Amino acid sequence: MHHKIGAALLALGITIPIAAYAQGVVGGAEQGSAAGAAAGGSIGAIVGGAVGAIEGGVAGVLGIDQRPRFRDYAMGQGYPSFEYMNQLRVGDIIAPAGLSYYAVPSGYGVPPGYEYTIINGRIVIVNPQTRQVAEIIE
Repeated sequence: MHHKIGAALLALGITIPIAAYAQGVVGGAEQGSAAGAAAGGSIGAIVGGAVGAIEGGVAGVLGIDQRPRFRDYAMGQGYPSFEYMNQLRVGDIIAPAGLSYYAVPSGYGVPPGYEYTIINGRIVIVNPQTRQVAEIIE
């Protein structure tokens, strides 16, 4: 039994990062959980979901392959850039004063509840409810 679980976790360690990298946090968690359940039952689903979310977080909310296309889209909208005096990092909570948020079209695969803004000439995906930076697109 321990050998099966070990093999399942090894398989997860190989396949989940690949799937999560392309899908971001939400997709990584979903795919990781499904792969974990298939390989190791309920324990595998829990481990797979957590690993997938972590790996997906490295890829960001927007899939890696969507970044250039989304950047072109967002910059093409002509929205003004907000000047932010501090260094901006993923996870930061940004002050609400002066910021405008814009909807991300559904074709980019960003989970509901996230919007974007432009700060210091960079596209920033934010959860507007918490004002937490989820991703910065260079």
